[in-house]
Amino acid sequence: MKIDKEISHPIHLQHKLKIEYTEIPFYCDGCKEPGIGLKYKCQKCEFDLHKACAVAAPNIHHPFYNKCEFQFLYNPPGAARRVCDACRKDVLGFVYHCWKCDFDLHPCCANLPQVLDDGEHNLYLCLKLSSPCHRCGGKGPGWSYRSDCKTYNLHVSCVKELLVESWQAMYLNVDKNKVREMQTRIPSLKGTLKNHHGGRGGGGGKVRKCCQIAGGAVRVIVSAILGDPTALIGAVIGGFISK
Repeated sequence: MKIDKEISHPIHLQHKLKIEYTEIPFYCDGCKEPGIGLKYKCQKCEFDLHKACAVAAPNIHHPFYNKCEFQFLYNPPGAARRVCDACRKDVLGFVYHCWKCDFDLHPCCANLPQVLDDGEHNLYLCLKLSSPCHRCGGKGPGWSYRSDCKTYNLHVSCVKELLVESWQAMYLNVDKNKVREMQTRIPSLKGTLKNHHGGRGGGGGKVRKCCQIAGGAVRVIVSAILGDPTALIGAVIGGFISK
């Protein structure tokens, strides 16, 4: 698919936006969500848009909501608080909205791949969790990614929380003890998975397989959530939260 190197956007008509690739986290001025990788940036002022926000399709359908047609809006409809039905985070800017069913999706959430491949294993996007999330321990609402073996689960919302907290710690020079705390919150998966299988000798192969998934899954999931599911960005982000 052809990518325009320079565009004009209705909410920033005073300057052209040029596409660029960054490994430094940013906040999108469209959806107000974090991003990394490809973005459209104003060269004359501090204005950034996710690629998914800058060139959003006016209408989309999503396989999780067969009866819905989502319309792209620059602002959430109505005065009441709105939340994204994928990540359960507030909708503060650009959004895909279904007028019939009243569902909302952040543009980056709407574009999350149904299947992610970390090079060895597949991770599947699920509407609901059937087993606890490895970060929050819950099965609450919101989309998640699940491993082939159905043992490794992460809410999209939990990954977003970890990202924001880690970035604030890294880039805003908060307490370094908090940085270390962030870095250990998901990586304890190896022990978690061994405990889940009870340490039984017969399940060693399955444990090893799931631990391998855990090692690469965080990077791949994070990359997709940020709107740029590439191996390079996955490796960069992996340094933040999976040491």
